[in-house]
Parts: sequence; structure tokens; C-alpha cells
Amino acid sequence: MTNDILVVGDISAETRAAVTGVVKDLEKAFNAHDPLALSDQFGQEASWTNAVGTRLDGREAIAEFSGPAMKGFLRDSYARYDVVKLLEITPEVIGVNVHQTPTDSSGDPVEGPHGVTTYVIARQGDGGGWKIVVGQNSAVTAPDVG
Repeated sequence: MTNDILVVGDISAETRAAVTGVVKDLEKAFNAHDPLALSDQFGQEASWTNAVGTRLDGREAIAEFSGPAMKGFLRDSYARYDVVKLLEITPEVIGVNVHQTPTDSSGDPVEGPHGVTTYVIARQGDGGGWKIVVGQNSAVTAPDVG
């Protein structure tokens, strides 16, 4: 995660840490190819559209899709997730923009599609902490830095 996070709203340091922690835990689960740890970052009734355009409704559906995907077409995929913006929707609901950089298993950047993701992360009332309740992931061409 970079130190250049744009913060819009009055988001406490505790909330910033919790919300960015969800994103970092999602990154760890993705890189470990662990569909259960990945799906655990989502609320029970979450709605997530992944980078191939498939909408998955509910934590169970996310885990069911992610298992075969991580053993199949994503088995050699790794990424770094950098939070670039936090937007306070309410004190309990934060919009999060993330840039995903493809990496090798050691975390070094590699050629490949980048991702831009928007998550809505909300505090769960049942003591479940902060979870992704809505997400949209899009693959994009790598930025031209030359």
C-alpha cells in the first residue's frame, strides 16, 4: 500500500487501518490462492463483479467461483493491491479505490493486465468487523510510464 492515499471525509485512523486491512487480507488470500480466506473478506450478502464480468451474489457464491478459478486460470496469478482513495459514505461505510499490479510469487511486478477495483466496505453490525459489501473489479491495460 502506498502512502499516497487520497482520503475524502472525516475517516478516523482506526477506520482507515481497518478498511485497508480488509484490502490487504484480500490480497494475501488471492496470492495464497485461498478461496475461503478470500470470500471471508466479503459480507454474507455481498455483491461482487469480478474482472471477467461475472457477478457473484453472497459469500458462498464468491467462494464457489474462486475455488476452481484459483486452481485453474488464476493458479499462476499474483498481484499487489494498493489503496489509492478512501471515500466516507457514512462513518460505517467507506468507498475504496484500489489499483492492482500483477506480480510474480515474490511480489515483483510483471507484465500483464492491471486491475482497478472499487469496493464498498461496511462495518458489520453483528460484530463481524469490516467487510466488502459491494465490489467491481476491472482489468485494464498497464499504464504507460514511458
